[in-house]
Amino acid sequence: MPIQDQCRNHLLSVLKPDDFALLRPDLDDVPLAVGEVLIAADTPIPRVWFVERGIVSLIAASEDAGQIELGLVGREGMVGVPVLLDAGRTPDEGRVQMAGTAWSMPCGKMREAMRDSPSLRDGLLRYVQAANVQVASTALANGRYMLEQRLARWLLMCHDRVDGDLLPTTHRFLSLMLGVNRTGLTTAVATLERANVIATRRGTITVRRRAALLRLAGDSYGVAEAEYARLVDG
Repeated sequence: MPIQDQCRNHLLSVLKPDDFALLRPDLDDVPLAVGEVLIAADTPIPRVWFVERGIVSLIAASEDAGQIELGLVGREGMVGVPVLLDAGRTPDEGRVQMAGTAWSMPCGKMREAMRDSPSLRDGLLRYVQAANVQVASTALANGRYMLEQRLARWLLMCHDRVDGDLLPTTHRFLSLMLGVNRTGLTTAVATLERANVIATRRGTITVRRRAALLRLAGDSYGVAEAEYARLVDG
């Protein structure tokens, strides 16, 4: 069972001790493998996951096999937001993008704990709002910003959720998540690499100049992050 002051997951670490104690007996330490589907579309959600290490992509997919990333979850949050809203299932998918670990618990136990503690319920619902703002920011970025800005935003969001500067990913995955063709994505990555903002090797991107990514991302990055800080830490 986890010890609260040793949790890397920020949501767990900032809970009131009594609320953490409600969750603690049912939290299991589980691995997260790249490509693992934690939440399948239109399928009952069995568990929730508080990510300790790694990143999970929230993905919208269409019947013609098209897909695009709606948001990211790392050590700042949890996978399974529909459970907090008593929805039970979602048309979207939660897929592990970067390997790691999580504290996981059955969704029934989570709902019981929320019924038993209004403060736990309120705190988790504030996280739901922060997660919704991230999805809205992604929609705005996809509709209004150029590919290089969107790529910079995505790299910053991943960088926020890892230790160090190395981001395991591929051009194919990036093109799927950003909803662009491989040629356009490769051109955008090459532009950032020539400017010495990032470095690429097979299967990895290294962030070299975060400040430059921030300048490039501009207003596409920061709103969701500020809302998370206000609602979860404020």
